[in-house]
Amino acid sequence: MHYGISSKLPPEKVMDKAAEYFGKLGLKVTDRQKDTLCMEGGGGYITLTVCGGKETDVDIITQEWNDQVKQFLQRIG
Repeated sequence: MHYGISSKLPPEKVMDKAAEYFGKLGLKVTDRQKDTLCMEGGGGYITLTVCGGKETDVDIITQEWNDQVKQFLQRIG
């Protein structure tokens, strides 16, 4: 599933919060670049991409973590 939102948080803060939030759920970071965070666990994954500007555009592609992704996006929205 694909989700997107704009956040007032800077891109690095979004990535840090995502790593912390999903890490507590048992996902492990498999790749982290300047604008991309990939995590896997529990039979699924998330791939988060950020694009900074006046607001930060946040896109997440996920499998098996839909409810948690929705909750995370509400927290940073």
